[in-house]
Amino acid sequence: MGGGNAVQIWDLLFEIVILLGASLLLGGVFARLKQSPLVGYLLAGMLLGGPGSFHIVQSEHDIEAIAELGVSLLLFSLGLEFSVARVRSLGGRALGGGVLQVVVTLLFGAGVAMVAGRPVPEAIAVGAMISLSSTAVVLRILMERAEMETAHGRNSLAVLLVQDMAVVPLAILMGLLAGGGNVGDVALNVGRILGMALILIVSLYLLLNKVAVRVLGALTLERNRELTIILSVVTGLGSTLAAHAVGISPALGAFVAGMFLGASPFATQIRADISSLRVLLLTLFFGAAGMVADPLWILRNAPLVIGILLLLTVGKTAVVWGIYRVLGVAAPAAAATGVCLAQIGEFAFVLGKIAKDSGVIGEETHVLMVSVAIVSLFTSPFLVPSAGHLGSLLAGRLSRSGSGAGPVDGHAHASPDVVIAGFGPAGQMAALVFVDRPERVLVIDLNRDGIRKAEELGFMGHVGDATQVDVLEHARVATARAVVITVPHHQSAIRILQHVRRLAPSAHCVVRSRYQRHTSNFIDAGAHAVFGDEEQIGLTLGGHLGEWLSAHEGPSGAEPVASDLPTTK
Repeated sequence: MGGGNAVQIWDLLFEIVILLGASLLLGGVFARLKQSPLVGYLLAGMLLGGPGSFHIVQSEHDIEAIAELGVSLLLFSLGLEFSVARVRSLGGRALGGGVLQVVVTLLFGAGVAMVAGRPVPEAIAVGAMISLSSTAVVLRILMERAEMETAHGRNSLAVLLVQDMAVVPLAILMGLLAGGGNVGDVALNVGRILGMALILIVSLYLLLNKVAVRVLGALTLERNRELTIILSVVTGLGSTLAAHAVGISPALGAFVAGMFLGASPFATQIRADISSLRVLLLTLFFGAAGMVADPLWILRNAPLVIGILLLLTVGKTAVVWGIYRVLGVAAPAAAATGVCLAQIGEFAFVLGKIAKDSGVIGEETHVLMVSVAIVSLFTSPFLVPSAGHLGSLLAGRLSRSGSGAGPVDGHAHASPDVVIAGFGPAGQMAALVFVDRPERVLVIDLNRDGIRKAEELGFMGHVGDATQVDVLEHARVATARAVVITVPHHQSAIRILQHVRRLAPSAHCVVRSRYQRHTSNFIDAGAHAVFGDEEQIGLTLGGHLGEWLSAHEGPSGAEPVASDLPTTK
């Protein structure tokens, strides 16, 4: 028996290496084509394993079980970045939008399925599957592009977190649809799960914030690096296993553990320690997701699959856009959020398997939904990076047709002397010089809170996306004598600068650059002055150190003069 198990392990290892090698090759090809390597990983899985493939990889179920840990580690590493306070900072509007998205999309999908002639239980199951978007795809792309702090990035994160929390009740719903119990039984089951979730959360909090920190707090990372690696693996994988054992979404358990551990002094090192393991398991996940699809069936039924995919993409985008517009989010950000979430996510495979095994959906419907989900994952690496641009275009079209909302403010359309694009901390600090001065200042920002702060300072405000030409024209940027761009996202800032140089060629353009390496790009695009975050931090540090040296060395000490260093390019 031991020999047979050894053979199986080596066979599984061989197939994992083959899948990773194919993912490396095809992922590299798509990266050279300036596309996301995720497409290559999915294609590798479709070609190597599953129905309609070359059947080189035959342990797809074992690989799928291992690969599911990749999603959990993604949520664990994300939890390290998001403390409880930071999750709260997403706001009730964004989190409430996530709840509405799940409910409305489920009803929308069920309604379409019933119109298509599906039975009510099967239609509800289909709606539940399409209500989920891909946490792994969307968050990975947004993190790679440094767009997590954009308006649509924050909204997408909030919705995805709510969707992960919704996996458990949706799985219970599958059992109810299969006739697995009455309402009382279901309520009892939900109560049991909530109780187990509370016990798990309290246990993780005590273990990570009280026990682990005290036990390991006296140790140094330089001498005991292996302990932090073990801590990260045990915490990430252990919380995933514990959540699965009590019937909670494993990814959600990993996220909670990451949040608690993120408040510890080990958080920074742990993020670095698990990065390689996370990349490895996520690559396996996408390869395993590709193996679920039957490429020959998809080709034979291409018109049906593409038609449903288009309906799904347009429908989910419209649902998310409508929800966030009702909640007061600017049209471009609402549309961009919809584009980001327009695919069917990885947890839909879990719900589909439960529904299929319990007889809620038939084989034909299951194959169709899996095929559409896989194709939607193929399109996501193309859609999500373009979400900001597509959101602006969609919002512009809706605005011109009269169904969208323009800038939300009560100011007259006075011609501004100064336009500030982006009113975060940097924009607010820059704007203080104009307080109690005669210049008319107009602030453009997607965040309503930013506009309220601008109006409190006596400025005009427009809720809008400054990367959109129509917004700049409406703000009469052509009359401005100076334009200040503080948007942190590099490509968005470049786009705004290019529009401004065309609309107001004589305006003095000042740009905030998050990274010094982008300074030359802004200069080439027409900026008159560029102030880098890294540069300003260095000046501040230099000034502080100069004061410290002066205080400790006395009159003879040489004090650096930070103000003499250049601050513009």
